[in-house]
Amino acid sequence: MLKNKKKITFLTGTRADFGKLKSLISITDNSKLFEVDIFVTGMHLKRKYGYTIDEIKKSGFKNIYSFNNSKTSLKMDTILANTIRGFSEYVYATKPDLIIVHGDRIETLACAVSCSLNNIKIGHIEGGELSGT
Repeated sequence: MLKNKKKITFLTGTRADFGKLKSLISITDNSKLFEVDIFVTGMHLKRKYGYTIDEIKKSGFKNIYSFNNSKTSLKMDTILANTIRGFSEYVYATKPDLIIVHGDRIETLACAVSCSLNNIKIGHIEGGELSGT
């Protein structure tokens, strides 16, 4: 690993946001300047929605971390709290330099809260064009 290599984590909660992030993940993953992690949560881990974490694994990316944010509850406030907790534990263990998120789902909000409180830079791509969130 290069001494000044930056650690970038991509957060993905759905097949749709992974599709939009995939090329950027690939570009950074192929660069000698970055170490890339993917934090997978949300709908990716639901059989009902196709268990799409398998799609991420088949893409050939190495550092994939999964966290089931809704295994104990389907209430949005509990899912938000669970995701903040899970992402916060990940951040504490891995110490990323930058987090990249997409959209305006609950996972994105949880990540933003965790990053803000841990002084981690966050890059936000797209979201809220129609909803205003």
